[in-house]
Amino acid sequence: MNTQTYLNDFLTQTHQKNASQKVFLQAVEEVVRSLVPVLDQNPVYMKEKILERIVEPERIISFRVPWRDDKGEIHVNRGFRVQFNSALGPYKGGIRFHSSVTADSLKFLAFEQTFKNSLTTLPLGGGKGGSDFDTRGKSDTEVMRFCHAFIDELYHHIGYHTDIPAGDLGCGAREIGYMFGQYKKLTNDFTGAFTGKKPNWGGSLLRPQATGYGISYFAQNMLATRGDELNGKICVVSGAGNVGIHTMEKLSELGAKVVGFMDYDGSIYDKDGVNAEKIAFLKDLVFKRRGSVQEYAKKFKKAQFRPGKKTWDIPCDCAFPTACENELNGEDAKMLLKNGCKCVCEGANMPSTPEAVEAFKEAGILYSPGKASNAGGVAVSGLEMTQNSMRIYWTAQEVDAYLKRIMNNIHTSCLTYAEQFAQKGDYVAGANIAGFLKVADSMIDQGLV
Repeated sequence: MNTQTYLNDFLTQTHQKNASQKVFLQAVEEVVRSLVPVLDQNPVYMKEKILERIVEPERIISFRVPWRDDKGEIHVNRGFRVQFNSALGPYKGGIRFHSSVTADSLKFLAFEQTFKNSLTTLPLGGGKGGSDFDTRGKSDTEVMRFCHAFIDELYHHIGYHTDIPAGDLGCGAREIGYMFGQYKKLTNDFTGAFTGKKPNWGGSLLRPQATGYGISYFAQNMLATRGDELNGKICVVSGAGNVGIHTMEKLSELGAKVVGFMDYDGSIYDKDGVNAEKIAFLKDLVFKRRGSVQEYAKKFKKAQFRPGKKTWDIPCDCAFPTACENELNGEDAKMLLKNGCKCVCEGANMPSTPEAVEAFKEAGILYSPGKASNAGGVAVSGLEMTQNSMRIYWTAQEVDAYLKRIMNNIHTSCLTYAEQFAQKGDYVAGANIAGFLKVADSMIDQGLV
């Protein structure tokens, strides 16, 4: 059987098994389509049924989470942990608290996480977890009760040498603290079983900033391949959460001008660009008061709030989608290209639809998939684990130096593997191939398990 026939049969079977899981199937297709030259040269992966094994999670854990609100009313949410692949090390991936969370959405995220973690070269497997609980509108006490109830079940399945959760959408240092506290109480064990902790009790400096900073470093490397730089570039960002704000912060430090960003309510167009004062306001607004970006326009009068609108119609040189999957569609891509965008660097997991990706590739602009460019967060989580194991703390400068090095290495790997398999300059192919090979070879080494 030739490679193309094998892949067509594999994809047909995978679609049949996962017919309702559209986002997961989209992620699988993206990876598999990149692997044709790899399988042509290495038929052992087909013989060992690596693709059939690598798309199946090792374990999916589902449980109920009952909790009581401040009025004494009882609520029940669903909790999940998808432990996808442990060929490279213990499962590693975030906890997402959002009303959109399902086992299927987490399966997609855990699949992506497996290859992202592989790209960092750190000894980490792939996993993801979360709940359909939404932290917005909840008091600190309600969030604490929920997090404790969530860990009452999840603690059975995680641990420093088994599965190390981190934060994600809707789950920051506050939530990690509540979960870690309950885990510590139940296990009587103070270990680095979570990352994203606050620095005064085991966290790493720069962990909150890591994903956004890493995205900026990756974009800097991309532009350098064409003799260009971030300094002076006009940029737009989607999302105004942890990743989006720290992307804006680092882009500004590197000399770029961020003129657009958005949240659930709409987008901001600020022709003057964000600066240190505006970033400080956003951090207070989002991280402490959990407010809407509408308040930004009220504070800074020259900025325009655009209800319900995205940022992709704002003219820019570089775009950074950092919010959620499939947020940037084919029409958005056409608008970006029409307005002169020359670089799209993903900060979320698969935020661009297949139509958007195809448009970027056809236009020949710089485009990187999230599994490569947003790997800075899990990279510094790995560094946090190292510091916990050694019982030491690194300075922010030391962590930043490690982060830059890791992002530079990921960038180099993407280009190296793309060229090695005749897809020069294709960051999608390079990231997928580099991530796949390490996991696949490790699976073969470990036998049929």
